[in-house]
Amino acid sequence: MALQLALKIDVDTDRGTSEGVPALVSLLAGCGIPATFLFSLGPDNTGKAIRRVFRPGFFKKVSRTGVVQMYGVRTLLNGTLLPAPHIGRRHHDLMREVHDKGFEAGIHCHDHYHWQDHLFDMSLEEVRDEFGRARAEFERIFGFAARTAGAAGWQASAASKQVYDEAGLRYASDCRGGTPFFPRIDGKVFRTLEIPTTLPTLDELLGRPEFPDDAMVPHYLGLLRDDRPNVFTLHAEIEGMSKLPLFRCLLREWLARGVTFVTMETLADQILARREEVPVRDMEMAEIDGRSGTVATHAA
Repeated sequence: MALQLALKIDVDTDRGTSEGVPALVSLLAGCGIPATFLFSLGPDNTGKAIRRVFRPGFFKKVSRTGVVQMYGVRTLLNGTLLPAPHIGRRHHDLMREVHDKGFEAGIHCHDHYHWQDHLFDMSLEEVRDEFGRARAEFERIFGFAARTAGAAGWQASAASKQVYDEAGLRYASDCRGGTPFFPRIDGKVFRTLEIPTTLPTLDELLGRPEFPDDAMVPHYLGLLRDDRPNVFTLHAEIEGMSKLPLFRCLLREWLARGVTFVTMETLADQILARREEVPVRDMEMAEIDGRSGTVATHAA
């Protein structure tokens, strides 16, 4: 098969929405490249994430990625010393414009901090309520029900997968790994197709001595495969802001390589057309290179 690549854009913060999203829309539209934007739709409580300081590897990642310079001081105070801005209410016109320009839109979360840091502390009813808030805000903004979601911080549980099934999502992208699958957790198989992120994210490589900026593009080119879907998750706060020039170079090289860009929805349509061939795999939480804490992935 031809090299296909889906760009999944996670929008985590108020600033990422107001600054990073328009920059990415302009770049991608100018190149004729489709993409999938997943929006955080509720309060921006990024400042509360400072509690991750106790996680193994947190300091190492913060120091090498330049989090303060990348996100800005104001964003890192949201929800603590500063009020948490409500992203959906402040930027609904911008979000609608993204969809009106032909990009796919879906749910990243309601409260990014709450989902990423507390999913496994929540009961099924609490998960249902949290995701329900995101669904309601999405429908208010876009005028139709969300068909996809990609979890904040790649945090997924049996409860969140059950809530996705109840919502009738067509597919989700909650985990890291290889080929698409139907997830099984604690012996229960869920109906919502899972399409993993297959490539490392930029912030997992930034600041590492083996990956200076001029080595990033050839590294990513070497990771593309023609025997499975390629999915690259980028962030409005990173590739849409301080690393926009690097991302522009990466797009240029992918285009020169003859890569065909598709939305996540297009990948899902291709995969579900052969639903009987999609495997069931156990979803589990595990550490991955370059990221602190654990993320959802799948057993081999």
